[in-house]
Parts: sequence; structure tokens; C-alpha cells
Amino acid sequence: MNMQALALASLAAVAIGGIAWVFLYPLLSGEKKAESRRATVAKSEPVARNVDKNQRSRREQVEGTLKDLEARRAKEKRIPLSVRLTQAGLNWSTQKFTVVSAVLAALIFVAAMLGGGGLLGATGLAFAGGFGLPRWALGFLKKRREQAFLKALPDAVDVIVRGIKAGLPLFDSIKVVAADAPEPLKSEFLAIIETQAIGMPLGEACARLFERMPLPEANFFGIVVAIQQKSGGNLSEALGNLSKVLRDRKKMAEKIQAMSMDITTPDYISLLWTHPTGQLMLVGCVIWMTIGILVMKKMINFDF
Repeated sequence: MNMQALALASLAAVAIGGIAWVFLYPLLSGEKKAESRRATVAKSEPVARNVDKNQRSRREQVEGTLKDLEARRAKEKRIPLSVRLTQAGLNWSTQKFTVVSAVLAALIFVAAMLGGGGLLGATGLAFAGGFGLPRWALGFLKKRREQAFLKALPDAVDVIVRGIKAGLPLFDSIKVVAADAPEPLKSEFLAIIETQAIGMPLGEACARLFERMPLPEANFFGIVVAIQQKSGGNLSEALGNLSKVLRDRKKMAEKIQAMSMDITTPDYISLLWTHPTGQLMLVGCVIWMTIGILVMKKMINFDF
């Protein structure tokens, strides 16, 4: 118990010290004064900014593309049923979905009446089964499809990057992904190819991927390709950076999931302060954190 209390006290002290460090360090270290001196120097010796016309034009194109995408997203806050069916991976029409929902509601109503649920209870069950259950199923299918898409997207972007570096055009690299990628990524890239084949620019066709797969990662891919098609640049480098971002986001999501598992299983994490080895690890963490803070203080504390 004494060791447990000591470990908890150490953690509390570290937390309080960290908070104090965040709020008091800029005042005590002279960091604000140094920043003020740098601002004074910057104002006294202004540097002329000669922006190249080509760079300015490219920046304006990028800003215009982002504004167009944001305006399009703002108009699509309410998702139609047909789009939700597509996002769930179903080829149903809205009429078919409505008929299936109505039939399901009727079956549940009849079953509830035969089971002695009464008119009011049967009506409530029929409404829940005919309206709520099909839409819950759509949400479940959509989420499962999005998870499968996210799992395959970084590898697909890497394939496109390798194809571009090997000399293939972007469209042909997307064809390679559409031929070999697993579902649902294969269907989505085939949709990009079909949309571009009927005359839509490739950048806009890739930007429309977000409409069928409403994920930030899909939006990133569409924005990168759309901007490159309008303003040029090193596409392989941009997509390579995108692939790294996608993998980092995936790692972060998995890390958050692992941390939430620790919270839901306190017996697993409690070994840190109940077992001697865990207590030793906590003490080591406090020591290394202190050393790291002191080293960073030396690195960022400049004298002007």
C-alpha cells in the first residue's frame, strides 16, 4: 500500500508540475521578452517580398479548389437515401428499399398482433422495425465498408506512387489499382475510371470519391489529385506524403483503440502501480520525463 501511495503521489506531482510548466515557464524563462525582441527586429528591418507570378497563380488555384470543395460539402449536409444506399454498397433503388421496409414493418406488426402485443405495441414495433431497423442496417454496412476501404487505401496510394515513378500516367496507375485492389476500393476506383471515360476531368472524378466514400482520407486523395491536375507539381511526392499521413492516422486510431481498451480493463493497467516491476517502470518514466524536459529547456532557451 505504501508503494502504491508513493506511485500515485509521484504521478500527481508530475501532472501538477507539467501544468505549472505550461503556464509558468513562458513567464519565468524570458521567452515572451525574447519573442518581443524578435518582433522588434523584424519590424525594424523589413524584408521585401517578391512573389513570383507563377507561384501566386498556383496559390490562387489551390485556394479556389479548396473553396469549391468546401462549398460542395456545405450543400451536401443532408444525404439523400439514394446516396446512403450507394455508400452502404447496395445496388438497390429507393423504391426497392421503401418496399422492403414496408414489408418488414407489416410482418412485424402481424407477428406482434398474433403474439398479443396489442394495437399500440404492435404499431410501435412495426415503426421501429420498418423505419429504424433498415436505416440501422444501412449505417452498419456503411461503416463496415468504410473500414475495409481505409484498410486498403494506403497500399493503393503506394501502388500509384510506384507507377508514377516508373513513368506511368496517373490514369494508368489508377487502372492498376482498380484491377488488383480488394473491394470496396476496387469498385470506387472503377467508378473514377468510368466517370473520367465519359468526359469528366480526372481531378474532378477523384474529388467525387468523397461523395461515395465520406471519409477524410478519401477527401485528402481527391484534393491532392485535383490540385495537381490544376496547378501541376510533383504528384509522386504529394501522394507519397499522403500515404504517410494515411498510415499515421491509422496508427493513431489503433493507438486510441488500445488506450480505450486499457480504460475498460482496469485490472490490466493497474499492474503499473500494484506490481513491483510496474512501480519501477513508473519511477523510470518520471525520471526520463524529467530529463527530457530539462534537455528541451536547454535546447529552446536562447539568449538574445
